[in-house]
Amino acid sequence: MAIESKQKLMLFPRMGKFIILFFAVALVVAGFTGYKYFLYVFEENAEKDYILYITEKTSFEEVTDTLKTNAVLNDFRAFRWVARRKNYPASVKPGRYAIKKGMNANQIVNILRSGLQEPVKLTFNNVRVKEDLAGKVHKYLQADSLSILGLFENKELIQKYGFTAETFSLMFIPNTYEFYWTTTAEQFSERMYAEYKHFWDSVRVKKAENLEMTPIQVAILASIVQEEAAKNEEKPKIAGVFINRLKRGMPLQADPTVKFAVGDVTLRRILNAHLVIDSPYNTYIYAGLPPGPITFPEVTSIDAVLNFEKHRYLYFCAKPDFSGYHNFAATTGEHGRNAAAYQNALNQNRIYK
Repeated sequence: MAIESKQKLMLFPRMGKFIILFFAVALVVAGFTGYKYFLYVFEENAEKDYILYITEKTSFEEVTDTLKTNAVLNDFRAFRWVARRKNYPASVKPGRYAIKKGMNANQIVNILRSGLQEPVKLTFNNVRVKEDLAGKVHKYLQADSLSILGLFENKELIQKYGFTAETFSLMFIPNTYEFYWTTTAEQFSERMYAEYKHFWDSVRVKKAENLEMTPIQVAILASIVQEEAAKNEEKPKIAGVFINRLKRGMPLQADPTVKFAVGDVTLRRILNAHLVIDSPYNTYIYAGLPPGPITFPEVTSIDAVLNFEKHRYLYFCAKPDFSGYHNFAATTGEHGRNAAAYQNALNQNRIYK
């Protein structure tokens, strides 16, 4: 009996050692596992800066494949583990996302899961026709060119904003704007209308009223000034010429309107045959302003009309040195001499059209 009791006493200490050892190992394993998952969440994972585009049809697997193909992450298992714990595979949101070098998996998933897009700076200038606008906008936004062009065919939308088919382009003032990549064509038009109203504040509207013109009329004239002026510093002076002519009831006789009527903006020489083309945009035939702009007028052009230079000039003609500057004149005789000098320069350089 004594021997049996002694054996039991020796057995329990051994079992106690095993239990202690078991829990010690379990704690080590748990600690290691916990540390591994801690690193999954908080260790730097992004190898480089990267812009990730996600469409409405992009799946979680496609997101992961894109990141893997472009070697964006250091540990894809960590990204997938965090993403699944946060239920991101079920809530993939379209957008343009900026992944910055050094971000951890938790930060990346939080950005993607919450739809925190990186906005784009949309810049459009040197726009002549709506096709130019559509092409430039599509470079920055998910909205395709056809959907942007569709805005110009939407009569209800155009009427809603207070424009006509001829003047609708004036709502899109060339500049730099911030947009989200997922902006639709309709959202783009809404934003452009808001920007248009903001641009035409009380100060600019008052200046237009002082000219006895509406903002639309000012912008139409600005489009002509823009096409006439190769140098920004000459825009107010050229605007002054046109204002003087309008006040006297004289036709504007602006060559760019003839080019627009002809449908060839590359013309360097306006011929008599061009001047007789019957078009409401031909300001040699029809006095006053044309029914719409001949290009998308920029801010400098609009402000040049609103702040036109006051002078007595009624004519201007490109300088014969082809510098882009103009000679200005107050009389037909003086203008005739300037025009003859420019025509001679065209002839000498064999420029006949």
